[in-house]
Amino acid sequence: MKLTYILPFVALSTAFVIPDEQVLSQIAIESHKSAEGLFKKLPSKDQIVHKIENSFERVEDAVDKVAKCSMHAFDAAIDRAAQTGNDFSKNLQQTGFDAVSWLDSHTDLNTRGHHDQPNQTVYELIASSKYTTKLAAAINEYPDLVVLLNGTLANYTVFAPVDSAFEKIPDDAPKPSKELLKKVLLYHVSPEYYPAGKVLVTHTVPTALTVDTVGIGPQRLSTNIGLKGLTVNFYSRIIAIDIFGTNGVIHGIDSLLVPPPNVADIISFLPAEFSTLELGLTKTGLFAPLNDTSNHYGGTVFAPSNFAFQKLPTKITAFLFSSYGTKYLKALLEYHIVANQTLYSDAYYAAESVDEQDIPKGIFHIDLPTLLEDKSLAVDVARYGRLIEIKVNAFARVDIQDGIAADGVIQVVSDVLIPPKRIDRMVQHWQGEDLTVEDLKERLEPFVENVEL
Repeated sequence: MKLTYILPFVALSTAFVIPDEQVLSQIAIESHKSAEGLFKKLPSKDQIVHKIENSFERVEDAVDKVAKCSMHAFDAAIDRAAQTGNDFSKNLQQTGFDAVSWLDSHTDLNTRGHHDQPNQTVYELIASSKYTTKLAAAINEYPDLVVLLNGTLANYTVFAPVDSAFEKIPDDAPKPSKELLKKVLLYHVSPEYYPAGKVLVTHTVPTALTVDTVGIGPQRLSTNIGLKGLTVNFYSRIIAIDIFGTNGVIHGIDSLLVPPPNVADIISFLPAEFSTLELGLTKTGLFAPLNDTSNHYGGTVFAPSNFAFQKLPTKITAFLFSSYGTKYLKALLEYHIVANQTLYSDAYYAAESVDEQDIPKGIFHIDLPTLLEDKSLAVDVARYGRLIEIKVNAFARVDIQDGIAADGVIQVVSDVLIPPKRIDRMVQHWQGEDLTVEDLKERLEPFVENVEL
């Protein structure tokens, strides 16, 4: 089956996640329409903020209302959703993101799970629910997962797909390998405790899926609040919240979560937004090493969109993509790539560290070394609850945050990043002022003398 990959861009965090090609090919999830021009369909920042503020207030009110449920908390939560009009058998999202459905549909989150004293583990809750029989059967294939979800080593969070989520897999689809299915299941579990209130103020969530390609740290999920309510990885709507067990909490979701592909693959999948960047990476020979996960452990790519390149003067663009300017283009693109350090909007992985670092509330500053020798990016993260703004070199704004990838993260920047220059022993960052070809060459000249293409 030929697959068309969709970039789930839209939400307050404006993150994006697309499923991994290998996993998708094995479970044969149906494709959606092309994501070309998706940015053009997005509302303005002010419209998003206004809409999300209203949605946040409604979701927050729902979280504050505690409803008593029966002994089978999961069943009661789903039943409550059906009674209040949240028919999750209707307008289900496939594993990918359908921008049109996202824009056209909005459902308030008005379910509240069990909040009495729990007497079952998260595994027991899943195994005893009539809505998660397929998830329970999949978990039962792995005795170590049963032990994990019955254990008390941590307070787990499980984003549990209901049976209808599995119905989106075609009947004639080949059965995935046990190894890949286990990775998918682990991607639904977090070893940390995330009740709904914490999910609401979180952009990314660590999972039990550990991969070397993101460095010392687990693969992450994104959480989003948008026109369709509270979602995970944009396409999977949370339809029941805070189903508490003795060893954690469960949130019911309406779509399977699939681990993402590599950074380079994501760039290739989205020519409408990254065709200029992909052309530059290919022309300069940077695309292949970027796609080679053996030479880096995690990383952050500050990716200029096609629109960002269009903002450059025409003469500069023509120069960079000429045969003479290729070595300058390579140096310029190297300034956008950070190896071995993965910066999400609310978490940070460094390859040499054994611990992940949360981005604290307030202002967080970090200097990230790029592939351009001795040149770093000055990154400032302003975090106030769920509202997060990221700026690079005090100028370029990250328009699209947290493009979660298997080998790092993509942060989409509003402008092409131009290396600073020294004037009277002072470093002067480019702040959007007029730029000539000669000025650009002066900034990049020290880095291109020995470049061989």
